[in-house]
Amino acid sequence: MTNIDFIIFAVYFFVLISIGVLGVVKAKSSKKYMLADSNLGVFMLFGCLTAVFLGGSSTIGSSQLGYEIGFSGFWFVFALGAGITIFGLLFLSRILNMEIITINELLYKLFGSKVRIIGAIVTAIYTLMISVTQVIAIGSLVSVIFHWDMEVAILVGGSVVFIYTILGGMWTLSITDFIQFSVMTIGMFFIMLPVSVHSVGGFEELFSSLPSSHLSFTNIGMNEIFNYFITYTLGVMVGQDIWQRFFTGKTKRIAKTSGVLVGIYSALYSIIMVIIGMCAYILFPNIQNTQNVFTHMAFETLQPGLLGIVFAALAAAIMSTASGTLLASSTIISNDILKPFFFKNINDDRFLLLTRLTTLCLAIIAIIIAISIKQVLVAIDIAYAILTGAIFMPVILGLFIKWITERAAFLAILVSIITVFLSLIIVGPSSNVTIIYAIVLNTITLLGVSYYDNHLAKKKNNF
Repeated sequence: MTNIDFIIFAVYFFVLISIGVLGVVKAKSSKKYMLADSNLGVFMLFGCLTAVFLGGSSTIGSSQLGYEIGFSGFWFVFALGAGITIFGLLFLSRILNMEIITINELLYKLFGSKVRIIGAIVTAIYTLMISVTQVIAIGSLVSVIFHWDMEVAILVGGSVVFIYTILGGMWTLSITDFIQFSVMTIGMFFIMLPVSVHSVGGFEELFSSLPSSHLSFTNIGMNEIFNYFITYTLGVMVGQDIWQRFFTGKTKRIAKTSGVLVGIYSALYSIIMVIIGMCAYILFPNIQNTQNVFTHMAFETLQPGLLGIVFAALAAAIMSTASGTLLASSTIISNDILKPFFFKNINDDRFLLLTRLTTLCLAIIAIIIAISIKQVLVAIDIAYAILTGAIFMPVILGLFIKWITERAAFLAILVSIITVFLSLIIVGPSSNVTIIYAIVLNTITLLGVSYYDNHLAKKKNNF
């Protein structure tokens, strides 16, 4: 990297922190801090929704999959975008009518306080773990760019993200995420893709040089594709970070339209990142660590100045997810655990301060965890397994079946968590059946225990 690339990167970080400082003035209420006053239009909300789910794993992971398996890698990111679109079209209206700000408030309205607590613990751990993986990713990027030790890179990169999140909350994130969405789009669609394709001699040369397996969308098998949709589509549909972004829309129509646009964008983004990975396969067929495909391609093909923009785009993808998941975790803990059980009569000013302090504490914890492990582990898959297996069915069935009982929901979540951990021990973290086991047992417990509880209640009433 040249001086101009370093300057671009440094200026980008400075702008983000400056917006965070401005957010202290703007975010004067808890609603504005958590939901940006629910005042975003279509294009702004679309950009924010896209930025929060397209993180480091989506960008680096998709190019890695393109390098390893070709077009079959498309399904990873597309499954995430599809979950957002489906949620927006099928479930958003019903949830918005309930006037809630967290998924656990919904669980409370459906099933009571015990389910709210266990749901809050599951979702808070999930969002925090996702934030940790993104801090590691931004640390890895900063380490490569500035040749710093990983600990220092994580501390600096993570601090930049968390400072503007802590200061301005969702108001800041709405501005920074839209900026990051714009930088991502420019960097990937208009710089990285054309340069990569040009480097291999054009699309015709690319496709003729690849093995036939790389040109198939189903090369990984239908079981693996199905697993992507079970894991990521269902997981995104019950993700607090996604719900919280939807709630910032000005109207239901705006939120739904934004959700559809996210699905379209996710398909385009996935294809582009996979093609970049396939270009790297042609140019550099002997890359040992395929997680470095994207950065290797950028270093080898981009000119000074463009390299700084593309790395800023990669940083944008990572930071937007890190900030969104951190705020989601903070919102869950402050709104679903601290406020209802420890600070019942707190006024809005003090609640805003409490939320900021919670965000600060979680940011410190995230950085400490990231520094201690320094690499993205299978923990992210475990987090998705727990979230999807435990929360998805109680939320969906609870919305449409009125006779589901509180005891059934609590036991279903507990059974799913135990199932996930037992499955991980017995069949390993790479198994595709873990989430399926959890969802099936969750559903059986929900319906079976509810039927028994209602049957017992009828007997008592008869007496």
